Amino acid sequence: MTTPVPRRALGRGLIGASALLAAPALLRAQEARELVVVSYAGQLQEPHQWLARRMEAATPGLRIRLVPSESQDIVAQIRAAQGFSPYDVMPNGEPPHLIAIREGYIQKLQPDAVPNAANVIPEFMAKTQGYGVPATYSLVGIAYNERLVRSAPKAWADLWSDAYRGKVAIPRASSNLGLAVLAIVARIFGGAEDNLQPAWDRLTALRPLVGRSPTVLVQMLEREEIAIAPLWNNDAAGAAAKGLPIRFVQPDPGPVAILSFMSAITNTRHLDLAHAWMNGILSTEYQARAADAPYFFGPTVKGIVVPDAARPYTPSSPAEVARLQSVDWSKIAPVRGRIVEQFDRLFS
Repeated sequence: MTTPVPRRALGRGLIGASALLAAPALLRAQEARELVVVSYAGQLQEPHQWLARRMEAATPGLRIRLVPSESQDIVAQIRAAQGFSPYDVMPNGEPPHLIAIREGYIQKLQPDAVPNAANVIPEFMAKTQGYGVPATYSLVGIAYNERLVRSAPKAWADLWSDAYRGKVAIPRASSNLGLAVLAIVARIFGGAEDNLQPAWDRLTALRPLVGRSPTVLVQMLEREEIAIAPLWNNDAAGAAAKGLPIRFVQPDPGPVAILSFMSAITNTRHLDLAHAWMNGILSTEYQARAADAPYFFGPTVKGIVVPDAARPYTPSSPAEVARLQSVDWSKIAPVRGRIVEQFDRLFS
């Protein structure tokens, strides 16, 4: 397994009062306490809302406050705080997770306090570097407009097929989506994260249009300005759910999975509650819920059955999971600014 993804048995809930929290000291706590969780905005926050309600119901006096915000804003507030952090637990994608480790504002996982961590796919757990847990993943694959594409692409290299010439867009390198595309293109044409020249050469020859964001790429597909583009599985699924003629493939040698971690913040006042939250994130019931429509987050826990609605967008078998590609962000993140400058020079 070269690593995503990544968005499920719907029975077998392990999220009852004892199995969800797995923290007897927490269940004995009767005093009013508040856990402040950095979360997502909009619909993607709903799995967190569900988990918050379950924990509050299981723990007298507990209130969980979800704060939707961009990680860079949260980090600025954590840095400015004197003493205890204003937040207790937070998600991070792979690049900011590395920064959080380096700067010390998240803390190492205590595995005994998060028993469900033992059920995580080992390759995903290794990506944490001992800090927090891998909560979910999202996929970077290929989306296409089925009105314009007669034969669906099967591999990343198909972006260079004559059938799609002049109809391909790529994401800007300022995003994780764009960086993932650069990494996988470099790899399939003989390069690597520390040798992106094959990607620059091949993408220059492709002469693609550029979408500045996933939303723009979806709009370009909808307006038939393009026929095909790399895209997040979640965005492709959302577009299809709205009735747009957009389909998603997990191309050979595999789609790129990008993990989202959940970590306790270094100066949290409520480490036991943060542990309970992470344990709930790794429960089979939460993982199955987050994997289903309309979220399509990839599960990080072993044995989750992918719902039928998610199978076009998420690996649903051990063989498919084993195909997932990853990005070595330790080589990309330090030179991210230089990569974006080069991309904009070539494709502005």
